[in-house]
Amino acid sequence: MIVDRAIYRDGERVIEPPDLSAMAEACRDGGGMAWIGLYRPTAEEFVEVTREFDLHELAVEDAVNAHQRSKLERYGDTIFCVLRPARYVDATETVEFGEVHVFAGPQFVITIRHGETPSLGDVRRDLEARPDLLRRGPVAVLHAIMDRVVDAYAPVVAGVENDIDEIEDEVFDVSTDASRRIYELTREVIYFQRATKPLPGMIDQLMAAVDDEERKYLRDVQDHALRVQEQADGFRQLLQNILDINLTLETKALSEVSNAQNEEVKKISAWAAILFAPTLVGTVYGMNFDHMPELHWQLGYPLSLALMIMVSLTLYMVFKRRRWI
Repeated sequence: MIVDRAIYRDGERVIEPPDLSAMAEACRDGGGMAWIGLYRPTAEEFVEVTREFDLHELAVEDAVNAHQRSKLERYGDTIFCVLRPARYVDATETVEFGEVHVFAGPQFVITIRHGETPSLGDVRRDLEARPDLLRRGPVAVLHAIMDRVVDAYAPVVAGVENDIDEIEDEVFDVSTDASRRIYELTREVIYFQRATKPLPGMIDQLMAAVDDEERKYLRDVQDHALRVQEQADGFRQLLQNILDINLTLETKALSEVSNAQNEEVKKISAWAAILFAPTLVGTVYGMNFDHMPELHWQLGYPLSLALMIMVSLTLYMVFKRRRWI
């Protein structure tokens, strides 16, 4: 459950207490900051953390249960933040979403990761290399995590842009796979919008509770978050336009196929009618009744042949004029 834990004083990592009770006691008595990193804890495993750091039960319920929306809430002196990191998987050309929860109290930070990204160990090491930032306290840690999550959106944006370019090519090539790819990518973009859209407002809330120096850093993160949000909104609109164009092209292709089939049916029907006329005449004179005067005419045979030819030619000219053949 616990990936890493430590007490920091004046921006430096000083001790790693053996248990959570000792950590809570050390940060209260020594004036330091406790930072505990957890990975997919169960409700039972989180009980001790809740007790030692006096976390609100509603925030704890959200932290244990994943699939929360991006949000920032305040419970007394503790800030509870939910972030939705994302990464682009080149092998499958899909976007995977994770979930990070952060409790930032007066003297502690508790991070809970419900996915493989981002690597909060890297964030911790980067901050430990910058004591000037780490000594700012829990809000600086939350800011660093937000910054890492927002920066990780850049490869996702690039990957989605590339996918849209490929889909555009497929649409204009009238690929049968285009509709499925548009649907799947639209669904990923919607998830991406849900992850990024609340971020500017969340950062606004956080900036209201920090000093001017920290506000400068948060404003930079907010600018990046706004840019990503605008790009995600643009992707959604672009995909809708591509879907409309794809529907138009598919409808046109189906109409062309239907028209071609209709032309073939016309040709078959015309020739069937032409061939039916002599068959009908031949059938009438092939019945061999005793009382058929035409059978005894000297010109009966050539007249019947002439009748067949005349009817066939007449039908041929009619169908030709109507462009059925």
